[in-house]
Amino acid sequence: MCDSCGCSQPVNSVTIRRPGQAMPAPDAAGHHHSHQAQGRVVEVREAVLGKNDGIAAHNREFFKERRIVAFNLVSSPGSGKTTILERTIRALREEIPMAVIEGDQQTMLDAERIDATGVPVVQVNTGAGCHLDADMVHQALHQLDLGENSLLFIENVGNLVCPAMFDLGEAAKVVIISVTEGEDKPLKYPAMFDAASLCLINKTDLLPHVDFDVARCREYGLRVNHHLEFFEISAKTGEGMPAWLDWLRSQI
Repeated sequence: MCDSCGCSQPVNSVTIRRPGQAMPAPDAAGHHHSHQAQGRVVEVREAVLGKNDGIAAHNREFFKERRIVAFNLVSSPGSGKTTILERTIRALREEIPMAVIEGDQQTMLDAERIDATGVPVVQVNTGAGCHLDADMVHQALHQLDLGENSLLFIENVGNLVCPAMFDLGEAAKVVIISVTEGEDKPLKYPAMFDAASLCLINKTDLLPHVDFDVARCREYGLRVNHHLEFFEISAKTGEGMPAWLDWLRSQI
């Protein structure tokens, strides 16, 4: 099990290689791990994800009954998720009821920023955990008074690995990357980009100052997920935000 978050990723299944180094030779039975270890990994993964998926289905039914559209915002730390949310909320709050669930390992800093916009917000601190799960969202929902035909933004913990595995009951995952991170993110974290419906490429105001190829990033993303949509935005200047806002309006 992953020590940092308790998720179903088995630590002993990790393979460590230098660039160009071949995979380790299989054992005498023709496998890299024993049948017993492999079976235990599958059993644990199915138990953890099975329980999560059951609660996610309950969340999804809750959203459906109330006509709430929930989006799971995922990214690595520092991509600008909270800044995007602040600008989005201020642009749409007179049109659409909204609420936010904030996920972080510690602090109330992001929740306090969202609270300043005037929309309901609940903070979930995961401690050592590196992702939100469906039960955390379920518990947070009990503290929010969500109206019909509203938007719920779930800002996940900054991490492009574990959140890809956990369904929260959301309508879609929105993956956010910034131009300061490198255009190879879709190839490095394919599970996340495969699970996402939309990719926001943020901080485009910095493009003149960084070595980031937008076209190549899009190409890599589509190589992983042929249906992935993209918007290029700057949450700081507002550039590209209208397309993102129109997309959100179309989801209601």
